[in-house]
Amino acid sequence: MSIFKKGVLIGLFVSVSIGATSKEMPELIDITKVIPNIKIDCVYATTRNFTGAKIYLKPICYLLKPVAKQLAKVQKELEKQGLGLHVWDAYRPLPAQKRLWDAVPVEQKKFIANPKMGGKHTRGTTVDLTIYRLSDGKLLDMGTYHDDFTKKASYDCPDISDEAKRNRKLLRDLMIKYGFEPIPHEWWHFDFHGWQNYPVLEVDFDVIG
Repeated sequence: MSIFKKGVLIGLFVSVSIGATSKEMPELIDITKVIPNIKIDCVYATTRNFTGAKIYLKPICYLLKPVAKQLAKVQKELEKQGLGLHVWDAYRPLPAQKRLWDAVPVEQKKFIANPKMGGKHTRGTTVDLTIYRLSDGKLLDMGTYHDDFTKKASYDCPDISDEAKRNRKLLRDLMIKYGFEPIPHEWWHFDFHGWQNYPVLEVDFDVIG
């Protein structure tokens, strides 16, 4: 069925059996339009991700416009320190969530939201990111890379360097300051406050413009 023929999502949290389409969805925006100096490495638009498959149709990171504006405030503070944000993932359309689910081996599905449940990235309110130095583009040491499935991915893991602990704290403190919520088992993952009040969006990248 065409995404334009599916029903409208109304209310705060609804079943994801019907996804919000391009005609009803809140405004999604390419975050580089709001944050010019942000660094984008949309890994799911490449094969450089843990599935080895290209999941996204194009390498652009979208967020809901109010969420992107809050993220811009984080970037502004970091730039005063000679730093900036490096984004790996943001909005994930429900069709892409399904492609990701299908590409993940059975033993790793516990790390991925079942598309039948919607997930967080599908709302345009979630972002996976780290910090880089403006001077040379290098990522700060955070103890692991993106989508690490070891215990070191947990924010408070003791088995990382003191430098990595400081860098994780810097990122977390600033994200919290501007309305984002961390999760304990993935230091790079942040959800905008009230994410559950936004609908799951089904519109894919080729429709966003």
